[in-house]
Amino acid sequence: MPITKSSLSLKKLSSIRNPCKFPYFCWFFSFRSKTTLSPYESDAPIPDQIFKSASQMGSYKSGDSTFYSLIENYANSGDFGTLFQVFDRMKRERRVFIEKNFILVFRAYGKAHLPEKAIELFGRMVDEFQCRRTVRSFNSVLNVIIQDGLFHRALEFYECGVGGETNISPNVLSFNLVIKAMCKLGLVDRAIEVFREMPIQKCEPDVFTYCTLMDGLCKEDRIDEAVLLLDEMQIEGCFPSSVTFNVLINGLCKKGDMARVTKLVDNMFLKGCVPNEVTYNTIINGLCLKGKLDKAVSLLDRMVASKCVPNDVTYGTLINGLVKQGRSVDGVRLLSSLEERGHHANEYAYSTLISGLFKEGKSEEAMGLWKKMVEKGCQPNIVVYSALIDGLCREGKLDEAKEILCEMVNKGCTPNAFTYSSLIKGFFKTGNSQKAIHVWKEMAKNNCVPNEICYSVLIHGLCEDGKLREAMMVWTHMLGRGLRPDVVAYSSIIHGLCNAGSVEVGLKLFNEMLCQESDSQPDVVTYNILLRALCKQNSISHAIDLLNSMLDRRCDPDLVTCNIFLNALREKLNPPQDGREFLDELVVRLHKRQRIVGAAKIIEVMLKKFLPPNTSTWERVIPELCKPKKVQAIIDKCWSSLFF
Repeated sequence: MPITKSSLSLKKLSSIRNPCKFPYFCWFFSFRSKTTLSPYESDAPIPDQIFKSASQMGSYKSGDSTFYSLIENYANSGDFGTLFQVFDRMKRERRVFIEKNFILVFRAYGKAHLPEKAIELFGRMVDEFQCRRTVRSFNSVLNVIIQDGLFHRALEFYECGVGGETNISPNVLSFNLVIKAMCKLGLVDRAIEVFREMPIQKCEPDVFTYCTLMDGLCKEDRIDEAVLLLDEMQIEGCFPSSVTFNVLINGLCKKGDMARVTKLVDNMFLKGCVPNEVTYNTIINGLCLKGKLDKAVSLLDRMVASKCVPNDVTYGTLINGLVKQGRSVDGVRLLSSLEERGHHANEYAYSTLISGLFKEGKSEEAMGLWKKMVEKGCQPNIVVYSALIDGLCREGKLDEAKEILCEMVNKGCTPNAFTYSSLIKGFFKTGNSQKAIHVWKEMAKNNCVPNEICYSVLIHGLCEDGKLREAMMVWTHMLGRGLRPDVVAYSSIIHGLCNAGSVEVGLKLFNEMLCQESDSQPDVVTYNILLRALCKQNSISHAIDLLNSMLDRRCDPDLVTCNIFLNALREKLNPPQDGREFLDELVVRLHKRQRIVGAAKIIEVMLKKFLPPNTSTWERVIPELCKPKKVQAIIDKCWSSLFF
């Protein structure tokens, strides 16, 4: 029979020898008696009536363990108000406070994201509660601060605790936590100093110390130092774990050094560490980043053979890699193969494939995959809906896109800024600016706050439609909201200004771009807009100065850049030039700066225009472009086919 307030009585409680051992009895102690308790007592978390009836309750007595159970209960439930009522009563009755009580509260503050409250309570432990603080409570508070991402505050707390009045003697966990905070802040050199101080403080680094420091070094692109730590830890008698190797493998994969990854995996086996799902997922991701998709897929079979179960991360990484290489159809085949094995793909795998198929112009296959997903009972989320709407807009099927948007809303899936951006871009692309502006207003009406991308799409569309005045109004509104324009927004406004003949204003805006952060820096499209405008004004010398600035900022010219200068040299100079010497010099300059890919693109343009480079240029650039091993392999293959 369930226990209720009506069925509860002191006689029934007397059948329990020691109720304090059972956590659910904490509820009993909050029981109120309107007839016997005074107003003051009714506010207390433990009614006095229960304590006064001790003779009827067998061996039960109001001991410290009752209060400790209550503290644990209220801390776990996050009821800090009632918890401190318990603390107040303990102080009145001069109960003994133990450090474990406070650690429970610190953890509760961590779950509630209240690190400052934890710091405040730590400061009150001695004077107010007469509880001695040790490194255990110190580490608990330090961990709460770090878990909340307040790394500078964590370092301050550590300095006060170790070097201040508290005079805490740090242990291995303390060092691990402070090293983690330093690495998160990018203060890796300071973290290394603390790491070197550990033996002096009679604390030997453990595997977590090494892992944390290795991860920090890898994120600072100091892979070699991280790998050296692996050797050092083994010399010091600290044996690496799978996590240790995973940290280094992840760092090497991001750097693209797959040869060293292979050696590290071999070393991993030698040390008795078996690769786990994280290891395989990391290597598969590294192979995908290098474009080695076939090896990544073959590694999947090896992963299964090693009894490591592939998860959504594994399949998502492979599918994403295939889509990025323009092999969305292969991604669909992989998805079908996985489903045949009993694995059900999530919405993100479907959204990636649908988006990829549309980008490759395979709209029928994308719609077929959409229908297949719905038939399999996979409920589309906002990501899938947005991918489908974006794909339909790319194909110019705006009516179908609007239908999907209505279906999306009817099913309770609220469109986001990306969804509306796709529709706005689609309407502008089909020349229907009025409907694009209507979608913008509809977005505001539905309380969807536009982000930088939305503003960029609208500004770009208005400028392309010749509505510079309206675009400038949107630009001003964007800045007024504190949003920073990206490179698309800047380039669009500059393009609109140049088309309107305001090249000088466009150049001023361009100079403003140079002072912005990375995502607002000019790209080759921005440079081409200004180069074309300057050449159109016969300001070829100014255009060449801008080209020099472009090269200095490590932005390589493309086919459009070359065509702008070729046309200007032929049409604006007297006598006209074919541009051969100009492009040849550009190739040499790029080669001197070790930008071989950029130089190769210019040579490709020259050959297509029947403007062959100078002999000296061939001798400089071609050997850099051709990889001797690959060339030799092709020669050997030819000889083999001739003789065998």
